[in-house]
Amino acid sequence: MSGALKDPVKIAVLGCGTVGTQVVRLLTEQADDLAWRVGAPVVLAGVYVRDTAVPRDVVVPVPSLTSDAEALIADADVVVEVMGGIEPARTMILQAIAAGASVVTANKALLAAHGPELYEAADAAGVDLYFEAAVAGAIPIVRPVRESLAGDHVTRVLGIVNGTTNYVLDEMTTKGLAYGDVVSEAQRLGYAEADPTADVEGYDAAAKAAILASLAFHQRVSLDVVHREGISTVTADDVAAAADSGHVIKLLAIAERVDGGVAVRVHPALVPLTHPLAGVHGAFNAVFVEAEAAGSLMFYGQGAGGAPTASAVLGDVVSVARHIAQGGRGPLESNYADLPVLPIDQVSSRFQLRMFVVDEPGMLAEIAGTLGRRGISIETVRQKPAAHDAHAEVVIATHRALESDMASVLEDFKALDAVLDISSVLRIEGE
Repeated sequence: MSGALKDPVKIAVLGCGTVGTQVVRLLTEQADDLAWRVGAPVVLAGVYVRDTAVPRDVVVPVPSLTSDAEALIADADVVVEVMGGIEPARTMILQAIAAGASVVTANKALLAAHGPELYEAADAAGVDLYFEAAVAGAIPIVRPVRESLAGDHVTRVLGIVNGTTNYVLDEMTTKGLAYGDVVSEAQRLGYAEADPTADVEGYDAAAKAAILASLAFHQRVSLDVVHREGISTVTADDVAAAADSGHVIKLLAIAERVDGGVAVRVHPALVPLTHPLAGVHGAFNAVFVEAEAAGSLMFYGQGAGGAPTASAVLGDVVSVARHIAQGGRGPLESNYADLPVLPIDQVSSRFQLRMFVVDEPGMLAEIAGTLGRRGISIETVRQKPAAHDAHAEVVIATHRALESDMASVLEDFKALDAVLDISSVLRIEGE
């Protein structure tokens, strides 16, 4: 770039936790490079914290700390929100937008719950609202779906978007450990919170699924229509059975176009070992996108952590700061579509059922007949002896069937004397 740099772009950071600290570090350490990328100096206007007396990392200049959010926001060109939670983050972002500041946020819960309100406010004020870090940490997925694929027709998104659950399931798979033991280890290592509910019960992934679906299908998808199941019921036996059938279990966020609408859901699923998502280990994330013209695309990387998330935040900061310095705006919300979001009972999936049954002549025929009466066909059946000589374990993989039909079959099985226990029912995805 030639010529003199323009006036400084002032950046306010709301929050100084793990991510906020790394944002400040990158802003200060890379100030010269950022200035040339933006076309203007990028300067730290201040960092909002609730208590300025709490000791901070040495990379955060003490004079930059303030507990006066209102004054800091009023003096900023770009407000970076990395506090998390709904309030006061929502109020502060709306204050920033009203003051004419562009906003960069990593807050998936806020976007999933109040995204339309924030998009409309930003559009009305003529400022940018960027949120790359809200979905998969360092992985660039928001910009590719929102901008790079804007000329294509996205049909499906499959995502491993929660590092905690992927770590837990991966440890159960590779080391044969029990769920509870792995969660305890994840907490010790810092991969899981003291209360891991938001992760292991799928709430975090559901918020991200709502955001991805909204972007992919050009319509507003609220968190309350996302079907959600967690991994707390997954057992070591489920993991072993998955391996026997050539699968691994992953917690997937799925958004797809289906006949007459879209379906958005989060649940554990069997992923074939041949699928790229099966090879995502540890606390890593990956998002697999299927589009009509582009075909299949996969985005892989670290989905959490201070530095990786801060990398995504700084990418957004550069984009919005460049718009301020050079003129222009980022993409507006695209919500022209109005397809219904189908409830889970209207969605079809393939299933794997693991049952303990009475090992007697005609048992398999009775089970197959029960499935058939509900219109569900069998793809494969595996039978193994159980600990009790008169019992057997039966593992059945079905062809695609409606969730409502599968729910009815499970009720039918409870009435059969031959079925002693339905150990697990898992969907099969990625085939």
